Amino acid sequence: MWAIFALLSAVFAAATSLLAKVGVEHVNSNLATAIRTTVVLVMAWGMVLLTGKTGEMAQINSRSWLFLILSGIATGLSWLCYYYALQKGPASKVVPIDKFSVVITVVLAFLLLHEKADAKTVFGCLLITAGTFVMIL
Repeated sequence: MWAIFALLSAVFAAATSLLAKVGVEHVNSNLATAIRTTVVLVMAWGMVLLTGKTGEMAQINSRSWLFLILSGIATGLSWLCYYYALQKGPASKVVPIDKFSVVITVVLAFLLLHEKADAKTVFGCLLITAGTFVMIL
């Protein structure tokens, strides 16, 4: 089931890139990011309320709070940079560079989370790296 949601995530991410490129054309990139973030915030809290999970907030430990907050900061910085890059550059070049985050994530997962590095994953990362460079040159 997770794979279906991962695929849907990719489809929505693709739609996000195209919609954002058009939307940010005549709007300051920081303002565009704030608008997008507000919509995401409303949707996320809507799902929490709809599923009745607000009571679980009291069970979140301080370590989880810290890392969720840091993740939110990283997301915000990523989106600010992404919207600025989309505003200034072609989506066909910006998006592949943004998706290079897959390789960075895998490398950091190996180094920081001590996940296993198998041949398939390393080879896949090499292909993504090569593909990214081919697409942006």
